[in-house]
Amino acid sequence: MAELTTPLERIRNFSIVAHIDHGKSTLSDRLIQTTGGLTQREMKEQVLDSMEIERERGITIKAQTVRLHYRARDGQDYVLNLMDTPGHVDFAYEVSRSLAACEGSILVVDASQGVEAQTLANVYQAIEANNEIVPVLNKIDLPAAEPERVRTQIEDVIGIDASDAVLCSAKSGLGIEDVLEAVVTRLPPPKGDEAAPLKALLVDAWYDPYLGVVVLVRVFDGRLRAGQRVRMINAGAAYQIDRIGYFTPARTEVESLGPGEIGFITAQIKEVAHAAVGDTITDERRPALQALPGFKEVQPVVFCGLFPVDAADFEDLRAAIGRLKLNDASFSYEMETSAALGFGFRCGFLGLLHLEIIQERLSREFDLDLIATAPSVVYHINKIDGSTMELHNPADMPDPTYIESIEEPWIKATILTPDDYLGAVIKLCQDRRGQQRELSYVGARAMIVYDLPLNEVVFDFYDRLKSISKGYASFDYQIEGYRAEHLVKMQILVNAEPVDALSMLVHRDRAEQRGRVMVEKMKELIPPHLFQIPIQAAIGGRIIARETVRALRKDVTAKCYGGDISRKRKLLDKQKEGKKRMRQFGKVEIPQEAFIAALKMDAD
Repeated sequence: MAELTTPLERIRNFSIVAHIDHGKSTLSDRLIQTTGGLTQREMKEQVLDSMEIERERGITIKAQTVRLHYRARDGQDYVLNLMDTPGHVDFAYEVSRSLAACEGSILVVDASQGVEAQTLANVYQAIEANNEIVPVLNKIDLPAAEPERVRTQIEDVIGIDASDAVLCSAKSGLGIEDVLEAVVTRLPPPKGDEAAPLKALLVDAWYDPYLGVVVLVRVFDGRLRAGQRVRMINAGAAYQIDRIGYFTPARTEVESLGPGEIGFITAQIKEVAHAAVGDTITDERRPALQALPGFKEVQPVVFCGLFPVDAADFEDLRAAIGRLKLNDASFSYEMETSAALGFGFRCGFLGLLHLEIIQERLSREFDLDLIATAPSVVYHINKIDGSTMELHNPADMPDPTYIESIEEPWIKATILTPDDYLGAVIKLCQDRRGQQRELSYVGARAMIVYDLPLNEVVFDFYDRLKSISKGYASFDYQIEGYRAEHLVKMQILVNAEPVDALSMLVHRDRAEQRGRVMVEKMKELIPPHLFQIPIQAAIGGRIIARETVRALRKDVTAKCYGGDISRKRKLLDKQKEGKKRMRQFGKVEIPQEAFIAALKMDAD
């Protein structure tokens, strides 16, 4: 373990930002390979995407850090701290944290696809974090690549100079040296004072079964040393540092980290909650007076209930969710009970992909069978007595006579789509109660900005957008605030029993149509029983739609040969009585698929 003293002017901290699938992780691979971070034998595709689910879906979920050593063309040795960030809108919080730890960003744009919605969102985050930006045009070896058109597009849409954008192909390794030279020559070195009191930003924290909580830090002033006692300024907790190091991507331990360096520490922290992301770490004996500006607290926007299919698995689910929380600070949960589904958890997510990923990790890593309720957003309920409450679960809505108004969250959505699909995209937004803000053209593509209620976007808006635009439209959103709307609670009754997992808040104008679609779907999905089952959609005491699942007919007279008709009559009357009694006490089995399928409103 050597003491590392790299001069500040030879350190570069940078992120790679881009839209999904524009080649961030592949570019990271090439940079690691070119600088010798890993040998040819250790290299694999998407080396920084360590989770099985990341590799399988081909997306980045967690931002990853790696330290590279590069000898530039001027003969100097440089230390490059690279952060590969996710591209999907649900993981934008990962991007914002990485950008705060860097001075520069490489903006990767696909030379055939051009600027997409997420490209805009991520580059604006980088500009807000005062990052210097180097545009890189990737995939220039594709037959459809048009570097000149994309250069002009970057200048027109984003407003940054792209005349000296670096051309490369991350897959084939073409132009990778030019990217490294651009990082060294065009991105600024970090600033910092080693003599000042210690100030380090806590960028990320995750749980390692062997080391406990591992904390990713960026040192701004002072020096972090092994054995030093440090204090988290906001949390107020003090710890002694056990290990210090960095990733190359292999874990490498050192004795200290100085200004401008990014690395990890472990300090016998038992829970990730004690290492709040965005906190400032300082020396306990000689503390810094002021904390660094952290990140804004991450707010879940989508909530859904997760219940085990088998009630006996509840404790396993509790343990699994607790362990997942250790590695994902943006995931929140609390216990809840449901009359139909028993004990489970109400979980908060940053979006639907986040929800899907968590669900898949629970079933895959912990072997759990789960039922998820309808995703819903957080509503603000203003009561007549002047108080306000947050509603996470529509089943908990208070009596409407006590409610003054209900406010729902609205988003500002930016959609980029080829001209051919513009009409279909506008119709989709209008159907979801959208209000158009602006419509402009970016080369041959239309850019539409809409105000949309998050409730309408949350379930399958993204899937519908992709299907009507044949996958070409890209979508990004940000929360704008709350607006009072005329919302009502719609319940689905099966055999006169409300199914709380299917309760939802809907706009009054659309409640009837929504209720009708829902009961028609449920009729197809609930298997016939020996008695007929009424399925109703209700608002308060008013039934707005009804369908009936016909009873299975068992032939009770099959064994009754010959004789008088009264023998058959007696058997049929007995069956009738039994069915009446059964309907009275009959429990309806609703299969799990029915819950999921019934919630995909617009699948048809």
